[in-house]
Amino acid sequence: MNSIKAASVLIATLVFAPSASAQAPRAGEGPGEAQVDAIYPDIEKLYMDLHRNPELAFQEQRTAATLAARVKTLGYEVTTGVGGTGIVAILRNGPGPVVMLRTELDALPIEENTGLPFASTVTSKNDTGEVVPVSHMCGHDLHMSAWVGTAELMARHRDRWHGTLMLVGQPAEEIVAGATAMLRDGLFTRFPKPDYALGMHVDHSLPAGVIGFHPGYFRANSTGLDMTVYGKGGHGAYPRSAIDPVVIAARIVLGLQTIVSRENNPFDPAVITVGSIHGGSASNIIPDQVKLQITVRSLDPAVHKRLLAAIERQAKGEALAANAPKEPLIETKSNTDAVYNDPELTQRVVAAARAVLGADQVVEMSAQMGGEDFSQFGLAGVRSVLLHVGAVDAAKLEESNKTGVPVPGVHSPLWAPVREPTIKAAILAETAILMDLFSGGSGR
Repeated sequence: MNSIKAASVLIATLVFAPSASAQAPRAGEGPGEAQVDAIYPDIEKLYMDLHRNPELAFQEQRTAATLAARVKTLGYEVTTGVGGTGIVAILRNGPGPVVMLRTELDALPIEENTGLPFASTVTSKNDTGEVVPVSHMCGHDLHMSAWVGTAELMARHRDRWHGTLMLVGQPAEEIVAGATAMLRDGLFTRFPKPDYALGMHVDHSLPAGVIGFHPGYFRANSTGLDMTVYGKGGHGAYPRSAIDPVVIAARIVLGLQTIVSRENNPFDPAVITVGSIHGGSASNIIPDQVKLQITVRSLDPAVHKRLLAAIERQAKGEALAANAPKEPLIETKSNTDAVYNDPELTQRVVAAARAVLGADQVVEMSAQMGGEDFSQFGLAGVRSVLLHVGAVDAAKLEESNKTGVPVPGVHSPLWAPVREPTIKAAILAETAILMDLFSGGSGR
């Protein structure tokens, strides 16, 4: 009888005992929804705090200090002031690859109009000394919150991965200057140069929590130009005695429209936008000059080079035709290169994200014409992937697609993302991808 009992106990133990995989997660396996749910209330508080307290590019002192303090308590080696206000946090966990996760720190000079109880009421002086409203209508507060959540879970689960995790808090993404500033300040020489770099950006064209990807060129080359058109001032009653820069500028604006429509291959995306034109002080005075502000966007670097050359040619031609006293002055005020998502690496991170979120929650999307200086890390020789995460209520997005009435998007004063599913999906995707890269990347 005792032998029968013993056999029964043995059988029950074998049948009902948890498997080894259930008892302990495998190496390289990311934390699941339960772990993300557990930390989310604290991460949401951080999100609201960051949202209430936005800072402009290269002014992100409080923001950087807040993030630096959070990750330092998790055991990361933290360096502040990199590239001005940037932060670098390193977690060394034995031999293995170096993997970088970037977030942006800065906000926009936009007055928030969401009506949220934690809406920003902050104002600040910009670079010219003008007092402007400031808000996170860019979604960087979501990125930062997910970044901290991912940092926490990666630190807690060091037993599942080996290598060096490099967290980067980048300033001044909105003026596409922060990545270059950090690189010039030794980001990849003072600190380990990554084998891989990962970034995440919110998106208003995808449902909340859905991850979007695009292999190859994903975000555009973007160049901001200031153009000064010169003339000869005079009385409005005697235009023959003047050379009117207003007319020259108008011809330039119209001429620029033909560059994309008549000089560019329609299969190569390109956009030229004249967003600002200023000249003159009265209706009866012909001014000496007119100023234009222009943005040029493309995906292909060769196309971008041709667009810039064509703008210069058109401007010089119109000035010459009008007998202007000198050629227009064209100054580059901002520039960033196209983000290139390494196709092989993109395939790998997509597989890791789908494993934790599901195939229907990780979808391919079209390339975007907005600029992003995440591109600079790839150009510095690091295999990189930038992903998007949807942040809009699925029902509202479906209704928008039916009616054609757009939902408020990023950079809108009404931008109010659905925060919980967005932040949770970003954390789940980031941790799953990092765990996968650490499990099979090249060692250093």
